[in-house]
Amino acid sequence: MIRVLIVDDEVQMRQLLSIYLGQYQYQIDEACNGKEALHKISISEYDLVILDVMMPIMDGWETLENIRKVSDVPIIMLTAKGQIEDKVIGLTSGADDYLVKPFEEAELMARIEALLRRIQKKTDGDTLKYKGILIGLTSREVSYQNEEINLTQTEFDLLRVFVEHKGKVLSREQLVDQVWGIDFMGEDRTIDSHVKNLREKLKKAGIEETIIQTVWGIGYKAP
Repeated sequence: MIRVLIVDDEVQMRQLLSIYLGQYQYQIDEACNGKEALHKISISEYDLVILDVMMPIMDGWETLENIRKVSDVPIIMLTAKGQIEDKVIGLTSGADDYLVKPFEEAELMARIEALLRRIQKKTDGDTLKYKGILIGLTSREVSYQNEEINLTQTEFDLLRVFVEHKGKVLSREQLVDQVWGIDFMGEDRTIDSHVKNLREKLKKAGIEETIIQTVWGIGYKAP
């Protein structure tokens, strides 16, 4: 199911968008300002963000800038302004599309579906995406915010396994089976050491959130 975060300070606009998208079986979440949106994005995965420009506390431009520091989630800017300058600002600041209020349901859905198709073509088959991290399965390259993260073969395989099983707790035995196979001759602390090194490299790359969580007495998981 496609998860969409609607960010708008107007209750009626959030309700209208929820009605439109709900008809297409999208899972909807809402935020009334940029600060709340950033919090939600930090704890949840979304397939699309619809972001209003004119908001209190933190406007759409500042919210967009902060989202792009932690996520490459597709974003459609939503505003009552129609000046070409606003479109240029939005698209050059990291937005994927721009829709001017008032709009018709058909135009909104057409833009959403076109954007999701474009994103899907980029990520199908050969690439995993998780919290802004891109994992090239064939190239075995990992990047975050367009910067490559240099991982060892074992670290890459660990990250891949965690992302492929995101939300699921993996025991050390399961990690051994997925990464090393039956030839593994090490101990639990060997696995812990690799996980520690992977965490440190992700943090050094600017990823503040703990991507790999310890589940005491069991193993690890990617939340």
